[in-house]
Amino acid sequence: MEQVSVGTATIELVVGDITQQDTDAIVNAANRRLAPGGGVAGAIHRAAGSGLWEECEQLGGCRTGEAKITRGYDLPARYVIHTVGPVYSGSPRDAELLASCYRNALRLACEHDMASISFPALSTGAFGYPLEKAARVALPAVMDWLERNDALELVRFVLYTRHAHDVHRDVLRSLQR
Repeated sequence: MEQVSVGTATIELVVGDITQQDTDAIVNAANRRLAPGGGVAGAIHRAAGSGLWEECEQLGGCRTGEAKITRGYDLPARYVIHTVGPVYSGSPRDAELLASCYRNALRLACEHDMASISFPALSTGAFGYPLEKAARVALPAVMDWLERNDALELVRFVLYTRHAHDVHRDVLRSLQR
């Protein structure tokens, strides 16, 4: 585990399962329909139970870079914040959209008086965003948001593999220099 303080908050990097996090919210790497699928979205929907999909169906989908919120149902987290990351194309727009995912999820957490949130490495699975490039967008976006807002106490990045953790750790350390 790696930790760093930013403003009044702590950013934490852990290897783990996003569905097991006891933060106020977990973030779903969603598809545009907010439907159960593979990867993170499938795992979250399976762990939360059928109520999550029933609520998601009422939200009318979600555009890339935006975020929507639902209850957490059978998850330890009270809420799920769904955000749709970009499918990686190598365009500069990819980074803008990915940063927007993190900012919009943090904004929703703040609007709902949350103290803690857990993120996966958005867009790095089926959407093909290279891990290090994604970390170089995600971490500065979160750090910048935390420096400007003091509403959250903990932002946890829950990385599925040791390799993903180590890439994020190295990027985080390079940003601190």
